[in-house]
Amino acid sequence: MTHPAVLALTMGEPAGIGGELALMAWMARHAQMVPPFLLIDDVTRLRTLAHRLGFKVPITEICDAADAAAVFNTALPVLPISLPVPVEPGHPDPANGQAVLASLERAVALTVEGGTSAVVTNPIHKGILYQAGFRYPGHTEYLGALLGVPTPVMMLEGGGLRVVPVTCHLSVRQALASLTASAIIHWGRVTANALTQDFGIKTPRLAVAGINPHAGENGALGDEEITIIAPAIAVLAADGIAVTGPHPPDTLFHAQARQRYDAALCMLHDQALIPLKTLAFETGVNITLGLPIVRTSPDHGTAFDLAGTGSANPASLIAALGTAARLAATRAAQAPPS
Repeated sequence: MTHPAVLALTMGEPAGIGGELALMAWMARHAQMVPPFLLIDDVTRLRTLAHRLGFKVPITEICDAADAAAVFNTALPVLPISLPVPVEPGHPDPANGQAVLASLERAVALTVEGGTSAVVTNPIHKGILYQAGFRYPGHTEYLGALLGVPTPVMMLEGGGLRVVPVTCHLSVRQALASLTASAIIHWGRVTANALTQDFGIKTPRLAVAGINPHAGENGALGDEEITIIAPAIAVLAADGIAVTGPHPPDTLFHAQARQRYDAALCMLHDQALIPLKTLAFETGVNITLGLPIVRTSPDHGTAFDLAGTGSANPASLIAALGTAARLAATRAAQAPPS
């Protein structure tokens, strides 16, 4: 199947910075070689926002994703979705929550059907969506539910580093209690497969971090490396995956160490995110692995304090669009002929 070179960008939280970032990404389409995308959003709110910010962005309402490529060079193509409540930047309203989810669901459906090549998601605000009845920890889990994938995997990429947190949005105490060898094995297998399928790395190299200081010092500083992490690494190695560890976390991310692996499996959220955001605070990209479609997102939130000011930095969204186009092209090139 031939996939179109057009990405589906979601609305995200309409009171956040997603709309203005989309407008800025379109304005940067030539200077920064932004791949063509369509936006699933409320046309009135976008035109109002562009006028408020003084952005000269022609907005063209399209009826079909197939029209987006022809429009993109001269106008921002928008598949319309109506917001029930007018938007004031920085002031979210739960009444708009269902429209936010509808934008995401439309993007997923378009990509599954082949109308777009990948999904790029603008940031949502989970607290507001919870008030609207949303019952998932975040985008990643909701995408998994939509696509029938029980445990999708989150990867962050930027600054020459790829990290995959095995435990994510949990307290440190909960993360330690929930860490299992089976989880590390699953995350490792999904990551290795994605590095081949989406990144084109024929023999991916994984580095697995320990969880204790000095990777436990042979059990003197904790035994999770011995009882949980090393057994998981042994299974991954038996699968034929090039995997090393457990590595002391404090020596895994310097420049020389990063040359020895293609992705690092990390045991805790901050163990993964601190080095990533240190290296690529403005250009990090969130990638969901293990889905039947490609999905990326900027690695930041809704930034209500910046919404409507035009001062937000679009670099992470532009990076997410570029990454989505690259991964989708790599996946399509490796797909067997239909």
